[in-house]
Parts: sequence; structure tokens; C-alpha cells
Amino acid sequence: MKRKNVKSVKITACAMAAAITFAGMSLDVSATGNIGSVLPSAGIDFSLQDSDKSTSLSNLKEEAEREAAKNGETDDTAVAEGASIGSVQVGGFADLASAGGGISTTSPKKIEDTIVVSEGYTKDLKTAAGSGLTEEEESFKNLVIAKVNDYVNVRDSASEDGSIVGKLYNKSVGTFIEEEDGWYKISSGSVEGYVKGEYCVTGEDAVEYAKEVGTRIATVQTETLYVREQAGLDASIIGMVPDQDELIVTEELDGWVKVNIEEGDGYVSTDYVTLSTEFVKAESIAEEEARLAKEEAARKAAKEAAAKKAAENASSSSSGKSSGGGKTYASPTGSSGADVAQFALQFVGNPYVYGGSSLTNGTDCSGFVMSVYNNFGVSLPHSSAADRSVGATVNGLENAQAGDIICYSGHVGIYIGNGQIVHASTERTGIIVSNASYRSILSIRRIF
Repeated sequence: MKRKNVKSVKITACAMAAAITFAGMSLDVSATGNIGSVLPSAGIDFSLQDSDKSTSLSNLKEEAEREAAKNGETDDTAVAEGASIGSVQVGGFADLASAGGGISTTSPKKIEDTIVVSEGYTKDLKTAAGSGLTEEEESFKNLVIAKVNDYVNVRDSASEDGSIVGKLYNKSVGTFIEEEDGWYKISSGSVEGYVKGEYCVTGEDAVEYAKEVGTRIATVQTETLYVREQAGLDASIIGMVPDQDELIVTEELDGWVKVNIEEGDGYVSTDYVTLSTEFVKAESIAEEEARLAKEEAARKAAKEAAAKKAAENASSSSSGKSSGGGKTYASPTGSSGADVAQFALQFVGNPYVYGGSSLTNGTDCSGFVMSVYNNFGVSLPHSSAADRSVGATVNGLENAQAGDIICYSGHVGIYIGNGQIVHASTERTGIIVSNASYRSILSIRRIF
């Protein structure tokens, strides 16, 4: 290649850049990364603009190619020169581009001269620049995630002398607002305040941790959804889930997601679910007090209802026995979680029936839990997803007690103690006893 021709192209570009600079334009920034590196691969036409006219960088590139052709240079050379022009240094471009993201899509800056790029190309720019992060993953950088044994206090000022306005529990998430003297100001749920930075992660560190603490959920949006062995309508059906059930997503494909149900891992079409990422938010002091009072009232009411039901059962049956499916069952007695567990165990071996709620003739998982508790005077929903919100929260399997409800992805059972649950599992197994930790637990709820 002839060096003087290369120089002439660069001089032309710099002259044009200087002319633009002296025009005193003021443009907003909405591009990220090294513009020169992404221009050819992203296929985007960047423009230097003022109120009267615009000079397209693709036009600059074409001019360079024509000039190169006149002087006998190859197409490859022309493209290389075009890429150089794509990162032309105008009013500080070099510093911004080489900073590796100094031009931000989320925090636009005014500088003397800037490149205007359609916001719709953001994803292409990231891909072309090799960031490897999706738009959602980029948003995780703005999260503040508690990483403690229990919780970190949220205070009304950036000091340990500040009043406590809420709690950010372990693995709970807030949105970063600003940093002040080692404290992060966050917004989480109804709480806004400061948490000590040493107990949290944010920025780059929050990206992978957010994936760990967040739960990717597919919520069913049809009356009955088939879960298939493979991602395709021709694949075998391994199970069914009802409307509004919530399934844990383990993999996302084109038009399908891999989910976990009682029968195992399978695939559902994204046409029939909505996808979301769930994070636990902070709880204000007022919300905590209200929750504890409500949970205590619910436990008291449940015990009273169970005691009343037990008295009714005792007066209506002198033997305390009932029959069904050729077997004889003891009527429920007492009003404790242990009584619930003992009563539920009688039905082991009975059949599983999708949509059913008969403890003797067939029931599904949530129907089993609902019907067991109904015998204690407690009304529960026929939905494994809705069961995640009943009663009081129990923090961890190590704190579970007999009678607690254990919630999984698309499934629910009753804890019987010693690390085990009784549950209506599948059509193949019926009602069985399993280890409570045989699948990932979403929530543990206490009724009594």
C-alpha cells in the first residue's frame, strides 16, 4: 500500500473532524464501547450531526474507498481505512472510546462532539463489542445484594447512628442509588435508605451473584400446560401443570424453556408462560410488625379451627375411624403441625390424580395439602404456586417443623419431620414419603 495515500485519507478525515468541531455542535451519547471496532460488524451507520446537516461515517468510509481505488489500493485496505475513520478522534472521542464504555447508554453525557446511535442497536453493539452480557445482565450491575448470615439493617442516613428503617435479608436485593462514605443508598420494595457496603455486593460483582440469588420463573398462562421431554411439539409429554402454576426455569431456548416439575426436567413453550426473575426485597419495620402480627393471628385462628374440627370429629364418630378405598383411616385429632403430619401419613399408597383432591380416590399435590388441612378446619388454595404465600415464612429446612408446607417448582408437600415430606408425587408413585431436600425448595410455610 502507498503510505502517502493512507496519509491523505487520514488527513481528509481529520480535516473534516476539525471542521465539525469548530461548528460547535452539541449531541447526546447513546453508544457504548469502541465505535471503530463495532462499526463494520454491527452494520450501523453512525452520524455526526448538527441542526442543519449530518455527515455519515459510512459516507466517509465510501469516500475513503473511492480514494483508495483511484490509487490502486485493495478493497481490504480500504475497509481497514474505513474502520479507522469509524473511530475518528473528534473532541475527545479517543479518550471516551478507549476507556472501554466511557460512553454510556444509561447515563448520557454532553460533550463537545458526540456520536448519535439509535438506542435500538444497544444489544448489537454489546454483542459486537464482545461484552457477552445480555441487557438483563447489564441491569444486574445496578443491584445491591446482601451477603450476610441473616440481614443487614437499612438506615435513614449513611451512619450506624442512623435510625433503622428496614431490613435487607441475606440474598435480598435493592437498587443502587448512590454511594456515600462506604454506604450504599438503595431502594428496595417500600424501603429507601443506606446499607453498609461491606455487607453487600454491587456493580460487576453483582452480575453473577444476581443469577445465583434470583429465581427465574415461568408462570403458566393456560388452563393446562403440557411439559414435554424435549423442546418440540412432537416430543413426548412427561407431565401437566395448571394455570398460574410457577415453574423454575433452568434453561432458556428459542421459543422454549426448560423447567423442573415433579416428573423431572422438561420443556414448555414460551407461548404459554410469562418469564420473570424474582428477587427478595427489603422489609420495612412497619411491614415486619404487620407481618408478624398477621402470622400470629393466622396461627391462632388455625389452631382454634383445628381444635373445633377435632371436637366435631370426636362427637360424630365414637370409633374415630372413617373408611375409603377399602381402608380405614383415623379422624384428625389435636391442632398441631405434628397432628397434621400424622393424619397425612395415613394416605401413603393412595393414587395421584391430576386436578383431584380426594385423599382416598386420587389427588394431586396441592389437592393433597388442601384436603389434609381441610380436615383441620383450615382452608388452603388448590394451587402449589398460591401455597407459597399462605401462613408464615420459615427460614430454611433446618427450622422446619412437622406440618409445615414445603413448596417446590410446580409441586408442594407436607413436612413430617426428620428431613422428610409426605406428598402426592406422580401418577406412577401416588402418595409417598420422600426426603424434603430431594429437589430445590422454593419456600417453607407454617400454618400452625
